[in-house]
Amino acid sequence: MLKGQVFKPIGIPAKDLPKIELQEDELEALRLCDLEDLTQEEAGLRMGISRGTVQRLLESGRKKVVKSIVGKHALVIKE
Repeated sequence: MLKGQVFKPIGIPAKDLPKIELQEDELEALRLCDLEDLTQEEAGLRMGISRGTVQRLLESGRKKVVKSIVGKHALVIKE
């Protein structure tokens, strides 16, 4: 999917930015719940994990995405 991708503000070299790592499972939970509008329960079934784990992934993933945008950090998609 987007593994290894880096998203950063325009005009600032990536080497000059602090980096935030978004794990692949956090991205998948965000995609399923926020893009595909699945419930946490439905996303958990697709991912093979509990609803509570999906909830934790969403919370941590959303914080990382917002922090990268607001704080002008590079967002790195990890495996």
